[in-house]
Amino acid sequence: MTDTGIDTGAERRALADRLTDSGDLTTPAWRAAVEAVPRELFLEPGVFLPTDSGLWQPLTAGATAPKEWVVTAYSDQSLVTQLDNHLTADQATKPVRGFPTSSSTIPATVVSMIEALEVAEGQQVLEIGTGTGYSTALMCHRLGEDNVTTVEVDPQVAARADAALEKAGYSTWTVTGDGLLGHPRRAPYDRVIATCAVRRIPYTWVRQTKPGGVILATVGSWSYGTGLAKVTVNDDGTAEGRIIGRSSFMQARSQAPKSVAGDLSARTAYPDSERATKISPLVLEEWMPAFLAQLAAPGAQFVRATASNDAQLLYVFDTARESFAEFTAADGHAWTVHQGGPVALWDDIERALTAWQDAGNPDITTVHLRVTNTCHDYWIEGDPALRWRHCLV
Repeated sequence: MTDTGIDTGAERRALADRLTDSGDLTTPAWRAAVEAVPRELFLEPGVFLPTDSGLWQPLTAGATAPKEWVVTAYSDQSLVTQLDNHLTADQATKPVRGFPTSSSTIPATVVSMIEALEVAEGQQVLEIGTGTGYSTALMCHRLGEDNVTTVEVDPQVAARADAALEKAGYSTWTVTGDGLLGHPRRAPYDRVIATCAVRRIPYTWVRQTKPGGVILATVGSWSYGTGLAKVTVNDDGTAEGRIIGRSSFMQARSQAPKSVAGDLSARTAYPDSERATKISPLVLEEWMPAFLAQLAAPGAQFVRATASNDAQLLYVFDTARESFAEFTAADGHAWTVHQGGPVALWDDIERALTAWQDAGNPDITTVHLRVTNTCHDYWIEGDPALRWRHCLV
């Protein structure tokens, strides 16, 4: 029985059934965790639901009928719990604008990712990004609270997660600080799992993982086009693996790219070159091309805008390298790219996309990854044009 006054055991079992049917939940031990942990405890003080008008409707347990709250808690969706790094649902009385900065991720993603970690009894796990604490509770139930350390950068989020974990009957090592640094208290760890997206796997995580240990993290900075990287740490201090699937998480706050603001036409007013594109920039709205674009042009952002005459405007910006690519279409089909700055962004991206298409459009799971203390290497086997090296500056 939770604070709603309703026993949610049936809802937890139904959730486990759905996750099993979808193939996201495959092991009895993790099924037991899903059936035991009340998700509704980790949504307090409330959530924000999207509206058709683009606003966020606050919904709190205290102001909502218990059955409605339970239905929301066990719905198959991500539930936003914070906007703009501070606003929670109990602080809003009407629909509001804002940017999601903390959420309870859709259970299918949480469970499938935890299962992919391949953790065993007695192993020590470091979780980067406590968030609501729901995934922390699942791991505490499965492994025992003494084997789980979790890091959260936002003190308010960490405090709410700690309170929820205590209500659920768990007390774990919760650390407030920069999740990119990890935490040495129990290092080295057998497993490291990040429930936020990073542009690259920090080498500090590799240092804090035992040889043979596994790191699981979402890499990429676009809201779509990110991949779930699974790497194993080697005896020589490197880590190697591959992208095992698509994944979408909020960006780690210290790595979140700044939005490209201001007058975009002024930013692109003085291009150095102009040519017809070989590939439509609209492919960047697809997952794998977007992921490849980030490999070919790390630091780039894809921006969509609308002109005063309602014409569609597309851009790629790399503000750190002061470079841009602007795309225009005379008839909606034939695209022209205008590029400026020291880096020809679209040339690099288009070269990668062409090589990928020539290779037969391989899936994101064909991408390999190697992490060292100085570089990240990505590659798709069989074509030297499908190799990228990202070195630390």
